[in-house]
Amino acid sequence: MRDNRISEAVISRLPKYYRYLSELEAKGTQRVSSSKMSADMGLNASQIRRDLNCFGGFGQQGYGYQVNNLKNEIKKILGIGKKYTAVVVGAGNIGQALYKYTNFAEEGYNLAAIFDADQSVVDKEIDGITVRPIEELADFVINNEVNLGVITAPKRHAQRIADELVLLGVKGIWNFAPVDVVARKGVCVENVHLSDSLFVLSYRMRTNGED
Repeated sequence: MRDNRISEAVISRLPKYYRYLSELEAKGTQRVSSSKMSADMGLNASQIRRDLNCFGGFGQQGYGYQVNNLKNEIKKILGIGKKYTAVVVGAGNIGQALYKYTNFAEEGYNLAAIFDADQSVVDKEIDGITVRPIEELADFVINNEVNLGVITAPKRHAQRIADELVLLGVKGIWNFAPVDVVARKGVCVENVHLSDSLFVLSYRMRTNGED
């Protein structure tokens, strides 16, 4: 369970550390300093140390961090590698793209089925699996111990789908519909707005060179 005293900003940086350390490990790097991490990642070295100290530190003064150990510790903190069974609700472009992304399976996320209410896409095959009608969602979630729901449906349906997934017992909702969904206490929700990072980029492009 996450310690509520740890800020969302710190948590949001953990995946960046994990990706960076995974790349170092793939290159055969044995250890890394916070100053090296700072230079490579564009983050402040003291910020990196403070972030990691929230979970125990893991480094040694004058030595730095053992890459494999730190990567595995962050992996455990993030819950990566724990087995999750997920369903995707919405077989549009985003839903299909997520379903085809093979790295999820490598990290323990099994996207077990994809559902849609549009009869024109039901029974369509995506990477060897058939789109199921939304009417089969409840039985599938219950019978396959699904604990994660991915919403890629139109925004007008998103909250209703979230409510149904919660009633069916899922513990996490990853929502890509362009609207925030909410869930009762005990169910974790991550609302992803794809346009947000694009808008931030356009802001930076607009203001670049103004200082």
